[in-house]
Amino acid sequence: MHFKAKFLASAALALVLTTSAQAQSASDVVATVNGTAITLGEMIITRAQLPQQYQALPNDVLFEGILEQLIQQQLLADQLEVEPSRVAIALANEARSLRAGEVITEITETAVSEVALQAAYDAQFADAAPATEFSAAHILVETEEEALAVKADIDGGADFAETARNVSTGPSGPNGGDLGWFSAGMMVAPFEEAVMSLEAGDVSNPVETQFGWHVIKLNETREQELPTLDSMREELTGALQSDAIETRLAELQEAAEIALPDEGAFDPELLINLDLLKD
Repeated sequence: MHFKAKFLASAALALVLTTSAQAQSASDVVATVNGTAITLGEMIITRAQLPQQYQALPNDVLFEGILEQLIQQQLLADQLEVEPSRVAIALANEARSLRAGEVITEITETAVSEVALQAAYDAQFADAAPATEFSAAHILVETEEEALAVKADIDGGADFAETARNVSTGPSGPNGGDLGWFSAGMMVAPFEEAVMSLEAGDVSNPVETQFGWHVIKLNETREQELPTLDSMREELTGALQSDAIETRLAELQEAAEIALPDEGAFDPELLINLDLLKD
């Protein structure tokens, strides 16, 4: 066959195969077991529900494995002459859950837009002032007398970091007492109040907390940048979706006729009584 003819034939075959694949649908029957159809859609759902470690397998391997699994399940299912009530109950629960999941998906997909995200971001941060962060170091000792002596040494010209390494009992001592950066609410109240009263470079008088006595040096302060919309996108999206679901549920409950049992009508211990599921 001429090269051009071969090329055209190959292209035509590829087009036929592509068209055939595109024409397939979830209702297509892949196999039958004693007249019961196993569809492509059932296989797709089965694959989607596999544990993550199995979903990483090649699709040709999964196709054969899933089809074999569904065939075996159908063979076994066909042997059930009388369906126990627990099967019908489980199917009812599963159907309810799946239908509810579809509605939740619809709610969450329509709850989020760029306009909604921007509005949620503005509501949280438009009037927010940047928080102040503090960089400080401290020397921790057991008694006020020791703290006063440390303070006197620092005032006399002793190096703060070196003194911390020599006498501080806190875990930051070997690092010169450095506590890094922190913001309001991260330290115990007396310590935080002392830090906020200092100017950069100042050293505090002894401060008592439940950990002991501190001599604190404020190194510097800075304004904490507000988070950007992009950095908050995932959190805001989750909040919008949760709010939309809660709002919709409240509307549905308000409009629905819901009858509840009288108090004490059912013993909570009945929840573990599996004998009730026996026919």
